[in-house]
Amino acid sequence: MKARFRRLASAALLSFPFPLLAADAAPRQELRLWRLDCGQLWTYNLDELSDTRAYVGQSKLFVGSCYLIRHGDEYLLWDTGLSREYLGKPLARGGEDSTALAKTVVEQLAQIGVKPAQITKVGISHYHFDHIGQAAEFPQATLLIGAGDYAVLGTPGHEARTKQFAPWLGKDAKVEKVRGDLDVFGDGSVVMLDLPGHTPGHHGLLVNLPSRGPVLLSGDVVHLHENLDTRGVPSFNTDRAQSLASMDRFAQLARNLKATLIIQHEEADIAKLPVFPEAAE
Repeated sequence: MKARFRRLASAALLSFPFPLLAADAAPRQELRLWRLDCGQLWTYNLDELSDTRAYVGQSKLFVGSCYLIRHGDEYLLWDTGLSREYLGKPLARGGEDSTALAKTVVEQLAQIGVKPAQITKVGISHYHFDHIGQAAEFPQATLLIGAGDYAVLGTPGHEARTKQFAPWLGKDAKVEKVRGDLDVFGDGSVVMLDLPGHTPGHHGLLVNLPSRGPVLLSGDVVHLHENLDTRGVPSFNTDRAQSLASMDRFAQLARNLKATLIIQHEEADIAKLPVFPEAAE
């Protein structure tokens, strides 16, 4: 009976869908992670980040963060920040929202000797403007995007974001519409995590670095640490129940994996990774 149980347990593990288990299926490639500066956003009315009115009268500075992952000879760009239209604009911390970009993704890639044509994959956490602004500068790359987010492109009310994804809207476009989790390179080293609710196809990213260990990138499953602690849901999220479930999954993954948790908009979390152009390994 014990031997039969062990066989059944082993079979269950082999068939379990979560792609972290794929880590033993293929030899690991060199893996490095850089944090890129993709803008700053002054949010005057922070109350929009809580549908329970937790931040009435408060304002906050958010950072825009993108990430470059080198996997062997391939490069994945995770989120692409604000568009060039914000380049060089001053950031005003006053009585209205303000948005600024100091340096483009392409300029930062040049600092570490990476050309735009070397980006093989562009992964998008979700379709909001501060995460997709420079995506079209990498038209040769395969786009990885949640199927729920891709489905809105071309529909009324989404004209601006549809334009940002122009290279991936044709019949033969290189796009992978991600449903559930995605083992990006097939070896468990980089996994897109299904975390819907902020948008229909929202994803986070897990990067299993060889020395540092697991790093979790939030997308916008939460925008600030307090949201994660209190399970605060922004009023503009597309599904409240999904948002709460995704926050719970994200927090439990961080705890169970003992991961470095990076909330992409939190200024304080920048220091959790090396200062660019240094990489985490």
